[in-house]
Amino acid sequence: MPGIDECLTEAMAIPGVRGASLVDWTSGLVLGTAGEGPDGDHEVAAVETTEVVRAVVDGGSFTTTQTGKVPVEDIIITGSGGYHLMRFVDTSFESSVFLYLWLDRGEANLAVARFRLQALADRLVLV
Repeated sequence: MPGIDECLTEAMAIPGVRGASLVDWTSGLVLGTAGEGPDGDHEVAAVETTEVVRAVVDGGSFTTTQTGKVPVEDIIITGSGGYHLMRFVDTSFESSVFLYLWLDRGEANLAVARFRLQALADRLVLV
């Protein structure tokens, strides 16, 4: 089971990935980064993606709180030049983190990236 640094290194091996990070969506803090951040800044991207994640988590149309866990698996934003993929990390404890990938649209395969990120999130060990 990989830790944060190993997980982000593996994420960078996904075709088309330009940058990867692990973000705490309650605070917007970056817990780890690899590669480039959009506009060269992982911290700004973390704050902006956190706002998107919070909007989805807080929106009753997308989520229910019956299980106590966030039932959303992924959030995908497509743009003319790239994809932004956010994957919630499910843990045995109350987790509020997600993996974020920034992908080059011309080089990435969104389906492949989503499945590879899912596998990484499932194996990630947070201590």
